[in-house]
Amino acid sequence: MEESNMYIIASVRRDKKEKRRYHLYMAGEEEPFLSVHEDIMIKFRLLKEVELDGDTVRHIKDEDQRYRAYVLSVAYLGVKPRTAKQIGQYLAKKELDETHIEYAIQRLETEKLVDDEEYARQFAESRLRSGQKGRLMIRQELQQRGVSKQLASEALSALERSSELEAAKTLAHKKARSLTGETAKRRTKLMSFLLRRGFPGDIVREAMRSVDLSSDDRWEEEDDGVLLDN
Repeated sequence: MEESNMYIIASVRRDKKEKRRYHLYMAGEEEPFLSVHEDIMIKFRLLKEVELDGDTVRHIKDEDQRYRAYVLSVAYLGVKPRTAKQIGQYLAKKELDETHIEYAIQRLETEKLVDDEEYARQFAESRLRSGQKGRLMIRQELQQRGVSKQLASEALSALERSSELEAAKTLAHKKARSLTGETAKRRTKLMSFLLRRGFPGDIVREAMRSVDLSSDDRWEEEDDGVLLDN
């Protein structure tokens, strides 16, 4: 439909799928000249017989898209916490304009619904409590989720070394039970496993000493050659 200078709302119909979305029609037109969220309709008092000029319609459309980006973000956050980058990627898949995405993220950050610093802290603590990963892998995961290097470092520095050591020991004992072969080979496999899980070399050394792979063996310093401090 070609844009006219003035629009008069003749009818308002609710969307069949999105119950809080409404379509606004001019008299005699089959296609809506405007589709908006219920909150936007209330904000601008879009009722029957209201007259709108072209600039106002364009402004309402822009406002609706910004609000849509915000509403989608809030729903996405309802599942679990997200970083600003994750929100941006999600909204981009919805084919929203970059300016609307930026608006939504800024609003969420202002309202503390998105907080990368707090996300990094909680994520690092949760991963460590699970006992499955060390700080080096946690750092990698944080950065993959869009957390800056600085915030990731701050979150990791707050972790207790004793907690990380305990996690490494628990994981080492569990893994040791499934290893087969000669003692030396099992020891090498276990060290490599812990390193791949992101535990630093010094943590791995201590965790290894807590595992009795063979009552006849002792942990020797030369074994540390496979460990690279990170």
